[in-house]
Amino acid sequence: MTGSTKADIIRKLFDGYRAKTRHVVEDLLADDFTFTSPYDDHISKAAYFERCWPASIEYIRSNTLEQICEAGDTAFVLYKCVTVDGRDFRNTEHFSFKDGKVAAINVYFGAAYKDGAFLAQQPTA
Repeated sequence: MTGSTKADIIRKLFDGYRAKTRHVVEDLLADDFTFTSPYDDHISKAAYFERCWPASIEYIRSNTLEQICEAGDTAFVLYKCVTVDGRDFRNTEHFSFKDGKVAAINVYFGAAYKDGAFLAQQPTA
């Protein structure tokens, strides 16, 4: 990734998701990559592709990058997704980089909507 900015790497990653080309996404993630979300605590790259990749293929119809804010070896990303059943939501992700690759992603989920109406999330606890 020499010569690529963090924003370039993020755009390539999102392009890989849009095209559903796993090898592109895998190549942009560090070997010791970790992923954290409200459902996952620092899971490995292998666990990420086992648990999260299938949802990106089956559940997400489209994603649109809306904003990238770089700071040192990190970046915040705001994006909008539309699901195959017509729901849309925005998430924010915090990216950490190491040696020109994505070392970690922490995702923060936003509210979901369908046909412009807010969809309340059900508590899990």
